[in-house]
Amino acid sequence: MKLRTLWLSLGLAAMAPSLAFALGTPAGTQIQNTAQVSYTEGGSNVTVNSNPTTLAVAEILNVNVAVQTPTVSVTSGATQRVVVVRVTNTGNGVETFSLTGNSVVAGDDFDPTPAAPFIYFDTDSSGDFSPADVAYASGTNDPVLNADEFATLLIVNNIPAALANGAQGRTQITASAVTGTGAPGTVFAGAGVGGVDAVVGTSNATQIGTGTYVVAGLQLSAVKSQSIVDQFSGTRPIPGARINYQITVTPTGTGTAVGTVFTDAIPSNTTYVVGTLSLNGAALTDAADADAGQLVTTPAQVRVTLGDLTSASGVQTIQFAVTIN
Repeated sequence: MKLRTLWLSLGLAAMAPSLAFALGTPAGTQIQNTAQVSYTEGGSNVTVNSNPTTLAVAEILNVNVAVQTPTVSVTSGATQRVVVVRVTNTGNGVETFSLTGNSVVAGDDFDPTPAAPFIYFDTDSSGDFSPADVAYASGTNDPVLNADEFATLLIVNNIPAALANGAQGRTQITASAVTGTGAPGTVFAGAGVGGVDAVVGTSNATQIGTGTYVVAGLQLSAVKSQSIVDQFSGTRPIPGARINYQITVTPTGTGTAVGTVFTDAIPSNTTYVVGTLSLNGAALTDAADADAGQLVTTPAQVRVTLGDLTSASGVQTIQFAVTIN
């Protein structure tokens, strides 16, 4: 037999969509492979198939806990002060996570007092504690997250009285995969999505996030509002419409906030309107020059130097505008 042509071809019977998952192909995806050998013999084309091989992708158990407000300024005796935390399923399958909180952390100056309840879901996506937020109850409403999905949580503490300025108190939240935790590579046979094996990833399938309360006599609050003007004299958020932003920064209490700097990222899918940045009604240039304002290009954001603020400084009002691309 004279062999003239020989090649191998691979066929996948099931492929995942072209999505960017944290840890690759989704758990439970069936991967089937059949090889082919093709050749010519006696003037005839011949193809021989191998036996098919099939496997289901195992589940990786991974989690990331990112504190969105790593440092929170508080006053002595303050109540219901919040640390915002984002828990993300960085595995490749649907996973349930249990949550535990802790406010007795070694190495700080005081122990915050957990509120009751201690952990809430940021149900209204406001980034702060509000009546719409739902309390977390272990084993009852544990967050169930798809791959790459996240839940925003609020750790709520009260602050003890009579603390010195500068004192720090830490609080923590731990998120753990309900399927199991352990050293990377630990296998939970048949416990993954659709009965596949579950394998612990590099996070040990559990992670801790820590936030810090810092006692300060002076508090700064920021409130942002927006208004829309479209090109047809309406208020619809359509491409080409202008969004006018206003942010008020208010200092209250005693003491001084030294070297205060305001920054605000230009939102995705919008373009900054040149020359619209202002502070307390006075126009600021977009260039890095002698005045307090600047448009930073990388990353795209407006920046305003507010300097040293006390309660006597009063409300600081920043305004700028963008258009919707």
